[in-house]
Amino acid sequence: MERKRAFEPGDIVATFTGQAGMVISEATLTKAKNHLKEGRRPGHYFAPGCAHNPDYVTQVPVLFEDGMYDVMRGMNIKRAPGLPAEKRGHIQGIIDDLGG
Repeated sequence: MERKRAFEPGDIVATFTGQAGMVISEATLTKAKNHLKEGRRPGHYFAPGCAHNPDYVTQVPVLFEDGMYDVMRGMNIKRAPGLPAEKRGHIQGIIDDLGG
């Protein structure tokens, strides 16, 4: 039986401070860790001594429009389907540059 996810890779989301981003896959997250900086925004998932384990419910990997990534707490982001196409294209371009 497959577990339900609150978010899926490719979903457009926004933080409670209004920063837009795209939910990314675990493979893209691995590439982002090697090439991009972690943003550590308000609402990111932080547990001392625990590694990130994205489950797309409580820990959601997100690539933001400023080119940084974070594993966000699911309760601190919301879907943002009304994001302008140019911002979505910019985020997708960053993902494409990573090869993911």
